[in-house]
Amino acid sequence: MTTTIQERDGQLVAVFEGRLDTAAAVQTEKDLQGLEACEGKDIILDCTSLDYISSSGLRLFLSVLKMAKAKGSHTYITGMNNDIRNVFTMTGFINLFELK
Repeated sequence: MTTTIQERDGQLVAVFEGRLDTAAAVQTEKDLQGLEACEGKDIILDCTSLDYISSSGLRLFLSVLKMAKAKGSHTYITGMNNDIRNVFTMTGFINLFELK
């Protein structure tokens, strides 16, 4: 699992590649700390190359959403495949995030 943070067009983009399972969540949480500088910038969670997300991964996404909202930023998700979308739908997370 790799997570990279990029700045594109005034937005912070977190690109996820691989499987965001419990084992990968510890490092991914550290990698996402770069998003804390989001004030005034929207956050895009790019799931185009994300193959799997566990409950630990969902917790991380929720943490990003709460942190961004507290700083006046929006969080969007892009590139969800059908499996990831099903997880978000079954857990109700689909209603928490804005999709692009």
